[in-house]
Amino acid sequence: MANIRPVRGTHDLFGETIRRHRHVIETGRRTAELYGYEEIQTPVFEFTEVFERSLGDTSDVVTKEMYTFEDRGGDSLTLRPENTASVARAVISGGMLQALPLKLFYAGPMFRYERPQKGRLRQFHQIGVELIGAPEPSGDVEVIAIGAQILERLGIADQVTLELNTLGDPESRMAYRQQLVAYLDGYRDRLSEDSRLRLERNPMRILDSKNEDDRAIVREAPRLEDSLNQASLDFFAAVKDGLAELGIAYTLNQHLVRGLDYYTHTAFEFTTTALGAQGAVIAGGRYDGLVEEIGGPPTPGVGWAAGVERLALLATNEPAAPRPVAIVPIGPAAETEARKLAAELRHAGIAVELAFKGKPGQRMKRADRANARFAISMGDDELAAGTLKLRDLDSGEETTVGRGTVIDHLLA
Repeated sequence: MANIRPVRGTHDLFGETIRRHRHVIETGRRTAELYGYEEIQTPVFEFTEVFERSLGDTSDVVTKEMYTFEDRGGDSLTLRPENTASVARAVISGGMLQALPLKLFYAGPMFRYERPQKGRLRQFHQIGVELIGAPEPSGDVEVIAIGAQILERLGIADQVTLELNTLGDPESRMAYRQQLVAYLDGYRDRLSEDSRLRLERNPMRILDSKNEDDRAIVREAPRLEDSLNQASLDFFAAVKDGLAELGIAYTLNQHLVRGLDYYTHTAFEFTTTALGAQGAVIAGGRYDGLVEEIGGPPTPGVGWAAGVERLALLATNEPAAPRPVAIVPIGPAAETEARKLAAELRHAGIAVELAFKGKPGQRMKRADRANARFAISMGDDELAAGTLKLRDLDSGEETTVGRGTVIDHLLA
């Protein structure tokens, strides 16, 4: 027998689940549009090099989690594990660097091979914004404000905390990296295997290790803030001032880092305690070196990505399914008229439930299952008189309306 179950870590989306997902995506899209962001869609797979160059070949995503395969032409392709690198690639290959700054919004599926758990799947969905070509700290403030407004519109702002940190400019990061490596080298034998590998290539990622022994070592490590030069301090101060002007509260988290060298200055996460271990619902930062890393000219950028599944689990104000109008024809002649009426109502923007067959009682049961708001019934007498019977299924009240005025009654 064929294996017809969904692959582990993937879900079919339908009913209430897909309505909640769509609500998150549409809320994100509408909010981003208020800030002038245009939507971009990139392919779900890219040449593997796009992600190896951008995420780093020592990162967990590249070494453990990517879905990579060789196509029939011999090219190595990868299902996108995240979308920032794909957007940066699209900006370069699409010639969009001539129109900076670019404000871009995206929504779509991503793919990572990892242990499925609440709010984390192997095929998952993200929304995100990327602001490319704006080096000013006000750009960081704007993308954070978009995230905050989306959370507010989803009704979950009071469940989420904004955590904020600065990574400094490249000069500050290099100075700190030297101090950090010197410190961690003394604990090399006690570090986890992953952290020993990172010590050579991406030592700052050790600061974000989940290994308890690593975390104990890191607690006494030099602090990045002590290595910040004046330019970095001024940039971070401007970001904090901008958030304060907008009334966006935050907490400082010195352990919030982005390990790759193209990240600079602001790093941030909107986190919650309502989803267990998966606390981050929006995560982002400034990545001034990314476009250059994958082959473009030096170009500043800042953005974030948000997990649709996690936001959908938290959202409390998702819209209910639309309540249709049920049409119940009585007799063969009414069947034809019912199809005509259904077409007219749908053209007017009114959802209609019209069964393909069945007795009136059966059709009314179907209307109940569809949570219909009104029921319209018609038989030979109504056809002759040019009227319809309109029943309010909430109150039970039934009235007779003219065939030509039913749309006005329903839209009133």
